[in-house]
Amino acid sequence: MRKFSYIGHRQPRLEDRPFLLGAGRFVDDIRKPYLVEAAFFRSSVAHGLIRSIDASRARALDGVHAVYTLADLRPVLTADRLPLQFPSTVLPPDISPFILADKEVSFVGEAIALVIADNRYVAEDALELVEADIEELPAISDCRDALAVGAPKAHIDRPGNLLIEFVQQYGDAKAAIRAARRRVTIHLKQHRGGAHPIECRGVLAHFEPQDGMLTVWSSTQLAHEARYFIMKMLGLDENQIRVITPDVGGGFGAKFILYPEEVAISAASRLLQRPVKWIEDRHEHLMASIQERDQYWTLEAGFDDSGRLAGVQGDMISDGGAYTYQGINLAYNASTNVPGPYVLPHYKLRVAVVETNKVGTAPVRGAGYPEGCFAMERLLDEIARELKLDRAEIRRRNLVPASAMPYQTPMQARSSSAIVYESGDFPACLELALKSGDYSGFASRRAKAFSEGRLLGFGIAAGLKGTGRGPFESAIVRIGRSGRVSVYTGAMAMGQGLKTVLAQITAEQIGVRPEHISVVCGDTSTIPLGLGGFASRQTVTAGSSTHLAARTVREKAIAAAAILLETAPDKLEIQDGMVGEPGKNISISLGDIADSLAGAPGYKMPEGVAPGLEAAVNFETSALSYGIGVHAVELEVDPNTGAVKLHNYAVVNDCGRVINPMMAEGQIHGGVVHGIGNALFEWMGYDSNAQPLTTTLADYLLPLASDIPMLDVNLVEFPSTKNPLGVKGIGESGTVPAAAAIVSGIEDALQHYRIRIDEVPVNPARLLKLIRDASPTTC
Repeated sequence: MRKFSYIGHRQPRLEDRPFLLGAGRFVDDIRKPYLVEAAFFRSSVAHGLIRSIDASRARALDGVHAVYTLADLRPVLTADRLPLQFPSTVLPPDISPFILADKEVSFVGEAIALVIADNRYVAEDALELVEADIEELPAISDCRDALAVGAPKAHIDRPGNLLIEFVQQYGDAKAAIRAARRRVTIHLKQHRGGAHPIECRGVLAHFEPQDGMLTVWSSTQLAHEARYFIMKMLGLDENQIRVITPDVGGGFGAKFILYPEEVAISAASRLLQRPVKWIEDRHEHLMASIQERDQYWTLEAGFDDSGRLAGVQGDMISDGGAYTYQGINLAYNASTNVPGPYVLPHYKLRVAVVETNKVGTAPVRGAGYPEGCFAMERLLDEIARELKLDRAEIRRRNLVPASAMPYQTPMQARSSSAIVYESGDFPACLELALKSGDYSGFASRRAKAFSEGRLLGFGIAAGLKGTGRGPFESAIVRIGRSGRVSVYTGAMAMGQGLKTVLAQITAEQIGVRPEHISVVCGDTSTIPLGLGGFASRQTVTAGSSTHLAARTVREKAIAAAAILLETAPDKLEIQDGMVGEPGKNISISLGDIADSLAGAPGYKMPEGVAPGLEAAVNFETSALSYGIGVHAVELEVDPNTGAVKLHNYAVVNDCGRVINPMMAEGQIHGGVVHGIGNALFEWMGYDSNAQPLTTTLADYLLPLASDIPMLDVNLVEFPSTKNPLGVKGIGESGTVPAAAAIVSGIEDALQHYRIRIDEVPVNPARLLKLIRDASPTTC
């Protein structure tokens, strides 16, 4: 072990000072000379044919610079539609969204025209003057109805609403269930919800005709991919476009998409040859940003008299919405996560991804894993009820044992790599969660509460999250002639503390304190490649790249110092930016070493050491890292109102090697809160005509601070074998088992009512109806 160690320490976040001082710089804070602002004219019908658009009155409004339709943008576009953002050979063509609607609108909120004005206020006024003649067509709202014979089609030119069918399977589930001594069947619905970062989407594009350069500031999770797709849509090359991501107020999946708006604003800037900005408001976010789910599940499980699973089979219908942005990763992830941390010998799930006249779906925090987890945990609770078995015990009997690690499942990730749980002790994590939640003392607390007329329940759930998705992430570690250490990466900071983590990793190798290290991300001009922030991947991928690059720089600095100091490399150490031999008054600064390796015209370089004190690494991986999360929650249900109050919430999460415990706990906190929202609050409603019903935060509810109990987070470390740091991602882990644990607790609180909860979110009105519909003889 070296003298200095920064990994594993509660390093204060390096990002926070500007935010605390009100000096954060988000897209909407950027000002440019001659800046104009945009607003989108959006469809108010879910499905219809555009007969005409009359923007003459809007164009005549004082302060309006332009009103563009798709026809107006076509001269600077290479295609009418966005490209599909994930490669696919199985999906049909022409399923991605139009930059602006052409002849047909397919969901409420689809952009039809773009107004550019002096400011947003004038632009919004001009929207009221745009007249669109839209012939309304039948719309499809429920993805189950979409599969019916004769159902309205979400798009008139498609043969039907089925986007794709696939089967996730191994073994012979049908035979295993038929041979099992016992069987249960459940039906589930997991409802639509959004991402809702505190900052909605935003983009500012500035085309400069003097050099043909387009600079785009975007609140995105994927700067390099945004550059590529905008470049492709506008027919540019890499030298003609730069994408910069300023401070980002959260993403949670909603910004891991290139949307039509970003291309439209870039095209408008090119046409007007001046900067154009658009900032999404919350109403737009609720209608036009991607959402996750609806999903309808039917599952049958076979098991023996002890509760051990023999097989699971079933069907899942997944709502893909009107357009496909990326692919079917949401439904695919859900299908692979049903087995979760359990031994499941046989499995078969038939999946249908269906188009409807709602905004497109794509991964929100958790990316399908919470849905698969919810399905299995509901099955286990039903089996425990059938056998009159403790719900903790049913999990003990089915968890993958520690002795089986590494545990290879018969399934593959979408990268075609095997799904292998590389490390961990799942049963021990369950026991720690039960101990942390004081499960052994719950019976007495429940009895006391019942004597007071109160209903307590205890919920348990365990889930896995695949993290560190590849194929790579980039990092350059550089020591400049000033001595400053800089890290450049294609990873993206979205509020999660990325810069602090990468600074700690670099400091561990180079011996410079984290606060003296600059981390630059979200700028395509500083590093050529990058994939961005998604899938709980950045500490795994960018962290590993940074670690390997920093180690190379360290080795090079010591080799150069040995030559310059005329000593042996193995005698040297780095401390606070100085390379020296302990016990001797001999040292040289990293800045002086960098200066010597920068060279001087006509003079000799240090022999055997290449110029420059930097290294670039693109750490590659195709295998996901898996860590378990176990949640134990104690809650109370008011049978008179249907209200649910969470009292105690314990989390055990395997993070692999922890870089910064404080920030790791914060990530788990955020994930749990998101899961609480999924379980109890976040309901994106649509009527039978696919009209959105919850288009403000007065209707679409998010958890408040008063709804969140104190969280007891226990980080456990089973280092991953799939990357050099041994880390596992945690950005989404807290979300995965949360809804399942809470629903388990609600059912437990209402055990005398024999209520079955088969849908999330569980709002008070629906829960109260279930209570009132329960037979009085069971109460």
